[in-house]
Amino acid sequence: MSLKKKILLSFLVGAAIMAALSAFLYANFVEIRAETAFLELTDTVRSKSLQLRRHEKNYLLYAPATAGDEAASIRAYLAELDAILARVPEPGRGLAASLGPLVREYRQQFGRIETLVRVIAAESAAFRQRSPVYARVSGLLEANFLDKPLADVAYLQSDHDLAADHQLVLWLQELDVLITGLRRTGESILTASKELDRSAREKVDAAIRRSQTALFVFYPVFLAAGFGVAALVAGSLVRRIKVLAGLVEETGAGHFPAPPPAAAAGTGGDEVDLLTRRFYVMEEQLQKHERELVQAKKLAAIGTLAAGVAHELNNPLNNISTTAQRLLRKAGDDASPLVRKGLDDIHGQTLRLKSIVGDLLEFARAREPHLAAVELGDLVRSAWRSAAASRDTAAVLLRTELQPPEIVLEVDREQLERVFINLFVNAVDAMPGGGTLTVRAEEDGEVTLAVSDTGGGIPADALEKVFEPFFTSKDRGTGLGLAIVFGIVQRHRGTIRVQSAVGAGTTFTLTLPLNRAVRREAAGNGGPR
Repeated sequence: MSLKKKILLSFLVGAAIMAALSAFLYANFVEIRAETAFLELTDTVRSKSLQLRRHEKNYLLYAPATAGDEAASIRAYLAELDAILARVPEPGRGLAASLGPLVREYRQQFGRIETLVRVIAAESAAFRQRSPVYARVSGLLEANFLDKPLADVAYLQSDHDLAADHQLVLWLQELDVLITGLRRTGESILTASKELDRSAREKVDAAIRRSQTALFVFYPVFLAAGFGVAALVAGSLVRRIKVLAGLVEETGAGHFPAPPPAAAAGTGGDEVDLLTRRFYVMEEQLQKHERELVQAKKLAAIGTLAAGVAHELNNPLNNISTTAQRLLRKAGDDASPLVRKGLDDIHGQTLRLKSIVGDLLEFARAREPHLAAVELGDLVRSAWRSAAASRDTAAVLLRTELQPPEIVLEVDREQLERVFINLFVNAVDAMPGGGTLTVRAEEDGEVTLAVSDTGGGIPADALEKVFEPFFTSKDRGTGLGLAIVFGIVQRHRGTIRVQSAVGAGTTFTLTLPLNRAVRREAAGNGGPR
């Protein structure tokens, strides 16, 4: 994170906390307003429920004198409750869900009672005409129909000998059941309205308490976070600037301290961290270039020496080889076995020395590559045939794993074939009892090649030296093969590395650039020629 971002962060943290507090308080205010409106609604419902119960009581106690007025009031309050429940903004609050069914049930019960009262009144009038005794007490009995219907039933059965299945008795008994249910439903409406009113008041109180708590919590957090972040950014900045100043002083004194793990790994940071890491990278590059310069001078000196020695040795070796061949032809079958054996040894050793001189010349020339499109699979097969001409490869199995199967490179065919020949020869020499030689290649923006054998491996102390000129672990050889390989790969702008373990085999991994334009041109022309 840059310094600018860190400084802004110290302000944004505080602003974010204040914004969060403001958003929370606003949301809480909206909630309080909604809960207050709902509280007013529940309070109205509770008041209407109480009025409903009062008119219900008057209707049952003072009927039939005031039955019409009280019934009209009951129906009016039921309509008001329906209107309130219809405009509840949030059904999930439970108001309509809990009271709606009760109001509907209450209306049905009250309607049934009104209907039944009219039926009972008509039956009572008819019975009054049939019984003069009943006519004298009918007014008192009819006044008790809604208050004490079962008392009327007991009187009618005892004094007027009405049977239990008489219609007036049955209707009065049904009326008692309906009145009991109506009172129970009315009590449920009142209880539900009170509970909703209590719940709404608790929600309003809880929202107010949350606002108070947020003010007490967020404000100290705002102060602590603001000052804390500012102090942290300032302290970190000053500390790292001092470290950077110390590094500059040490570098000026000629000391090059090793980079810490974070800087070496290239982790993220602000401008100070970036400057510190680039300082370490600059130091590493300087040291690397110094090593490469020393190595280049050393190789140049060795190359000059090798070229001079090879030039001086080449002519005498040609003369010796030619003379040995003439002597063999001139002596013919007349020469003794000892003489023929001596001449054969002279000729063979001369050829071996000429091969060494050839390696010296190859190492010394370091010719720049002549690039052309080359198909990798064909190049590997050609190099294997050349390696088989100088080594016994009967017991070695060659496996190629190319992905994709056809990979086209822009390389110097002769030089890259020499790379594979040298690697194949070394692999075959490492597997005297036979084994498997595997060539893997993968194309992904560049070509990665891996040449692996199942030989005895290379000791750890020798891995660092395998690409140095004249280093060899064999009884025979000049130690120039891998040095030549290293130079060819470098001239192709590639890299090569080696991995090996004693008893587990060796793998040489090469990376070479892939010229896609050459690859497309070669593919369009039917492949490389």
